[in-house]
Parts: sequence; structure tokens; C-alpha cells
Amino acid sequence: MTLKEIAKEAGVSVSTVSRVINQENTKAASPKVQARIWEIIRRTGYSPNKTARNLKLGQSAEHRDPDPKSIACVYARTHTDMSDPFFSQIVKALELEAIKSRYFIRYSFTSQDLGRPETAAQLTQFPADGIVVLGRYDQRIASLVSNLSKNVVYTGLIPMDFQFDQVVCDGSEIVYTAISYLKSLGHTVIGYIGEQDKEPRFSGYKEALSKLNLPFAQRNTANVHQTSEGGYEGMKMLARTCDDLSAILCANDRTAIGVLHALKKLNFRVPEDISVISIDDIDIAQYMSPMLTTVHIPTDELGKMAFKVLLDRVSGGHRMPLKTFLPYYIAKRDSCCPLNRDRRLFSTLRQQASH
Repeated sequence: MTLKEIAKEAGVSVSTVSRVINQENTKAASPKVQARIWEIIRRTGYSPNKTARNLKLGQSAEHRDPDPKSIACVYARTHTDMSDPFFSQIVKALELEAIKSRYFIRYSFTSQDLGRPETAAQLTQFPADGIVVLGRYDQRIASLVSNLSKNVVYTGLIPMDFQFDQVVCDGSEIVYTAISYLKSLGHTVIGYIGEQDKEPRFSGYKEALSKLNLPFAQRNTANVHQTSEGGYEGMKMLARTCDDLSAILCANDRTAIGVLHALKKLNFRVPEDISVISIDDIDIAQYMSPMLTTVHIPTDELGKMAFKVLLDRVSGGHRMPLKTFLPYYIAKRDSCCPLNRDRRLFSTLRQQASH
């Protein structure tokens, strides 16, 4: 990859790419353009030859510009890919913040990538100055990451026990807030669609029902991947087995997209027949039909704060692990309403199907 090829893909001049890479002028391009250039560099593995540049300019060693520092992002959840809109927004905000301090994202890895020999070789040859772990991780990921860098920040919805810096929203409290809101609307039989195995949102759902004296039944839950496809299949499963739910908690907005689609296919009205609440508040949530009621997670602030904590760690500003909690709120839109006693019931749907 050459500067010319990077410039062509980014839609800017070669001189603009050069200035961004060499940090000669922070106003050479907007933050979004700079982020686009660094994303191309990360994806292609381009490595600026700073030594040659300094020799060309006749700069002595003590006056040479320091190289931009690099970050590796690890998408730790097994079923989360890099296109996940929740984590994509966090990374976008992180990258824009990083540019201000001459950092760029050199690598993006999934949890599967991290254990591969070629990944370790790549990080050994071109080590990152810090690692940001996105989403819940396990002991294997913690060990691998610890061996790669001493500068690690985790961000997500699940406070972890491992000794990394953390920037989080508390997933259990988020779920409790969502269930409490549904109860305030008169809903008492509330389902859950999302992952269940070692999933704090599911355990938080059960705990919230218990604390609020609401009934729990496994038949009112669907254990599916937290994707739109998973949500669609999960809703169809519940329609065949569940009690007469009046509300559903979706583990995230991607799941809710599939749930709303399935309910439409089943001729259930949202929210008149059933209320749907979710977690994340990705951009598309406010444009769905109906507009999705969801717990707003401050993804931009998670990304910005994760980088600031990482920067402080790299520069020696702190040694003990930090745990930072960010606030959240319910974005109340159109997919929830007070309990409707005249709503359509799943039991009626099954009776009609049996005749």
C-alpha cells in the first residue's frame, strides 16, 4: 500500500495523507477524514517510514517527531463481529478521540483471532501501545491480552473481576431499570429474548423479576444469539410456548429488530398487543416502526473515556486498576405502553392455529 493508494481510497490528496500520518498539521483534515485515513492504514497494515522521512528532512535524532502510537481493539464476545453497531459506535468515538493525541487503531481482532499464532507474531513484530477490549471476555482472553500488553482497558456493559482498567455501564442495573419501567406500566408477565449462558443480562432479568415480585418461567424466554436473526427466531419460539406475555425485554437492539419483524408477521401490534423494550439505543432504534423504546447507553462517552483512561495508563498517570461507571437512561419512544386488557393473546393465536 502506498500513500497515493491511501489518498485515492480516502478521497483526499497525497499531501493531506502525509500531513495526517506525520502529524504535521492537525488541521490538515477534519477528525472524520483523519479517522478514515487511519482506518485504511489499520486495515491495510501500512507502516509509515518515519526514519526515512526524518533523514530526508535533515532532522537530528533529538528533534525527530515521535511516531504516532497505536491501539489494538479486541472484540471479545464470541458471537460479536466488527460490524456490530453498538461496538462500532464505541470504536468510532474512541478513534476520533485518539487522533487528538496522535494515536491510531492499528489492529482490530475478534476473540477467535487473538489465539492464532499469526496474530501473536503480528503483535510481536509491530506491538500496539495499548489494547481496548470490547465486550465481555473470559479467562482465556484475559490471559492472552495480559501477555500482549500491560496497558489494557475494557469497556462494555458488564463489570469484570479481572485487573484491567474498566469503563462500563452496569448491565444488571440497566436490566432492572428496564423491568421496573415495564412494571410501572402495569406489565407483570414479561419475557426475555437473547443469550442466556453466562449472560449477565439474562441473570439480571431473573434477579429483577425476583426483586420486583414478578413471576419467572423458562418457557417465557428464548435463548438465541443477540442478532436480528436470533430475535426473529426467538420471537417465533415464544409464540409457540410462552404464557400470555404483555411485554418482552430484548437483550439488545439488534435482537429487537428481529422481534418486531416477527411480531408483525404474527399480526401482533406493538405496543397495543405487546410492549417491547431493549438495550443499547443504536442509531436505527429511533427510526424503526414503531420507534424503539430502549435503554440509552452512552457509546460515544464509553469510547472517549476508554481512550482517556488508556492514555493515562500509558503515560504513567495511574498504576492501580480504575473502574469508571457511566450513566444511562431509558429513551422512551413508541414500542411500550400501559397494559392493554383487550390485547391479542398468544394463547388465542395457538388456538386459531390448531383449528
